[in-house]
Amino acid sequence: MWAPGRNENRKHSSDQGGPISSETRINDRIRVPEVRLVGPAGEQVGIVRIEDALRLAQENDLDLVEVAPQARPPVCKLMDFGQFKYESAQKARESRRNQQLTVIKEQKLRPKIDQHDYETKKGHVSRFLAAGNKVKVTIMFRGREQSRPELGFRLLQKLADDVTELGFVESSPKQDGRNMIMVLAPHKNVKPKAKAEAAPEA
Repeated sequence: MWAPGRNENRKHSSDQGGPISSETRINDRIRVPEVRLVGPAGEQVGIVRIEDALRLAQENDLDLVEVAPQARPPVCKLMDFGQFKYESAQKARESRRNQQLTVIKEQKLRPKIDQHDYETKKGHVSRFLAAGNKVKVTIMFRGREQSRPELGFRLLQKLADDVTELGFVESSPKQDGRNMIMVLAPHKNVKPKAKAEAAPEA
């Protein structure tokens, strides 16, 4: 039986299907009488004996890789498995590099907040959105204020309108016990600025 060569240290996998990984069965670890073979360019070769599939892989200096073990017969493809793993790792690294980590900041307001405090809070929200972060805005009701939820609703709407160039309402205002909560998210087409300076969140 042909030895797996450069892949001889790969672990034996289970029979369950899934994406190609280090546990994927390759070469002589594929222990079935026949497979549905796919060529290196994606062409359908058809159902062949495992011996013939291994011979074709060896003749072309490629690996026989089981890509759909749950199929009957299993589907195998001729490929350079080492190169495939390398390219997959490169793509994964690039994807992680481009991925933005979404952070949720929080701002708390009172329904009868004065204009100066409101402008301060709005400034914090604007900086958070500009930095690419989501913002959870909480209106805290106390005592008789709980009977006037429209005050909190109007305040949240005003805030959303004031920062509309930087973000949008991802989650509309909702009553949660004594609080009313709204979530703002940054526009996707706005490039994050330098990390927002730490600001008081209460």
